[in-house]
Amino acid sequence: MAYDEGLAERIRDVVIDRHAVTEKKMFGGIAFMLQDYMFCGVVEDTLMARVGPDNHQESLAKQHVREMDFTGRPMKGYVYVDSDGIESDDQLAYWVNLCAQFVGTLPPKKPKRKKM
Repeated sequence: MAYDEGLAERIRDVVIDRHAVTEKKMFGGIAFMLQDYMFCGVVEDTLMARVGPDNHQESLAKQHVREMDFTGRPMKGYVYVDSDGIESDDQLAYWVNLCAQFVGTLPPKKPKRKKM
């Protein structure tokens, strides 16, 4: 399953000034990581947005937004934003910044122990 590289590039433009943003291929798409947490990503031409539990219902009320059910069950705090909902750069920046803001409230991840 391919992902929209143009959308990924637009996300890169939004996060260009943020330090410590990395990318990781996952879910058949690409995920953008901040502080080792996935905060947004691209699957096909859809934005995966980690909005957090407090923003979940408000996000779902917006046009072109639906529950993220990647595993077959809705994931609380995550939504999909269809391409019509991120047509403009301002729309995309809203979602990316909302996600980064939420992830910024999470505690630092503990370092993974190396397997021997």
